[in-house]
Amino acid sequence: MPEEDSDKMYFITEGRVKIGTYSPQGKEITKAILNAGEVFGELSLIGEGKRRDFAYVMETTTMCILDINEMKSLMKEHGPLSMMVMKIIGNRAINMERRLESLVFKDSRTRIIEFLHNLAMEKGKRVGFEREVRKFITHQEIANMTATSRQTVTTVLNELRNDNILIFDRRRMLVRDMDKLKAAGLEIT
Repeated sequence: MPEEDSDKMYFITEGRVKIGTYSPQGKEITKAILNAGEVFGELSLIGEGKRRDFAYVMETTTMCILDINEMKSLMKEHGPLSMMVMKIIGNRAINMERRLESLVFKDSRTRIIEFLHNLAMEKGKRVGFEREVRKFITHQEIANMTATSRQTVTTVLNELRNDNILIFDRRRMLVRDMDKLKAAGLEIT
């Protein structure tokens, strides 16, 4: 939780974790949804004294928790681990820069479609010519990730479904044509 000591790093071995913060008005802002194989709490390595964000499990989750001093010791002993952590921090910075640019330069429809495309590419599995994302997130979570409203997300998803670009329900999203999805995001920009 925010303001707790930042003295541990977390490796997700099973499940999903939502990372976010609250605006001064109390609105939840989702920064990331992490899955098995991903890490959070890495800012403690670079001197974060108190946590700024919250982390909530979204389902039954198993994690390996390392004290930051243990992690620093392991990093000194194992060069590849240090490189992995640097890559994680660098990728997070790049992703945040992309999201900031998207917020500044793109309309809400384009942000939502771009988010769905990236989600399918990063978390989806190829099924024939289609891409399937299991454990699809809620419309509100997509809105939180794209700085839009739930109603706007629902409208865009329904348009994409009506155009036979994707199919979705509470458990999964199936992108029927990745090229058409990408093109749908370019129509207005």
